[in-house]
Amino acid sequence: MVAAVISRLLSAKSATVLGTMLAVSVGSALQPVAGFERLGHAPVSAVTQPPTGWVEFCQRQPGECDDTTTAPRNLVLSRRAWIDLVRVNTWVNEKIKPLSDLEHWGVVERWSYPDDGYGDCEDYVLLKRRMLMEAGWPREALLVTVVRDTDDSAHAVLTVSTDKGDYILDNQNDNLLLWSETGYRFVKRQSQSNGNVWVSLGDPQSAPVTATSP
Repeated sequence: MVAAVISRLLSAKSATVLGTMLAVSVGSALQPVAGFERLGHAPVSAVTQPPTGWVEFCQRQPGECDDTTTAPRNLVLSRRAWIDLVRVNTWVNEKIKPLSDLEHWGVVERWSYPDDGYGDCEDYVLLKRRMLMEAGWPREALLVTVVRDTDDSAHAVLTVSTDKGDYILDNQNDNLLLWSETGYRFVKRQSQSNGNVWVSLGDPQSAPVTATSP
């Protein structure tokens, strides 16, 4: 379980403090969402082109990009699962220091695991996804996602598809929010059926099929 992964990363004291803080908020966060069918899950419109950064990442590390087609799966968002997601999101956000690809690698765009402790938004996403998958969480529920943020800049987040809606792990926010509460415009993400197939989100007329990630 993710708790086992996190226990190696957080001290007992910090884990206890975090657990206490979460116990106060998690109950209200897991209440039914108003308009669940309309707001719970981001609407998928059509298959589209994957981001260039993802394609190049898979070329460098093909073992990380399984092309197997499987049945879509939503995570059962229990209290334990919620706490584990918050812990992963918070730890990665604190551990990894922001650095642009141009400063880091000398190129405008490069998706990679931030194993040296530095990265930009998609690198945070890849690490969170890897940690959760290594802990046994289903890939079909962990979806790399491209959005336009509140400044209309390209940004990457991790969507966790659950039985209570699509929740977002974001390096710009330690809180987990339902996708419709982020203020972002959702452009595209991995398909639940195949991680190398990408789908447009929202109104197909407003989602540019050639959009790339940050």
